[in-house]
Amino acid sequence: MAPRLKSYEECLIYCRQQGMRLSNQRQLVLKLLWDTDEHLPASEIYDRLRQWGEAIGHTSVYQNLDVLAKAGVIERVERAEGCLYSHHTSSHSHVRCLDDNRLLDVEVKLPPELVKAVEQQVGLEVIDYHIEFLACKPSENADVVDQEVI
Repeated sequence: MAPRLKSYEECLIYCRQQGMRLSNQRQLVLKLLWDTDEHLPASEIYDRLRQWGEAIGHTSVYQNLDVLAKAGVIERVERAEGCLYSHHTSSHSHVRCLDDNRLLDVEVKLPPELVKAVEQQVGLEVIDYHIEFLACKPSENADVVDQEVI
């Protein structure tokens, strides 16, 4: 797993230190991911690179994403509808918006006593955790309390 990479430049340095080949196409994929805070499917990465005027094929995008994710240089979030990719490599959690299916990164620190309770329940030592929160946009009447009609 890669250390917490804080910039595109740090990412390139880390890849070189690991002996990874940094082809122009691989650098383009990394640059695109570092230029956005979104979690993108491979098809969207391909489309955006094409919009940038880059001549890159679907297969190249998928292969580079696979190599980078396996090296821990980028994040791959597996979903039933396909994988999403992001430049975030540090431990973090997600909020998934049910309205538009966006995935947002959040830093969550659980109270130590809750982590201990989980460890006791499963008989294992928790070394890291990733939480997914499901959320939706507040309804317009969120402040109105539901009342039963009799």
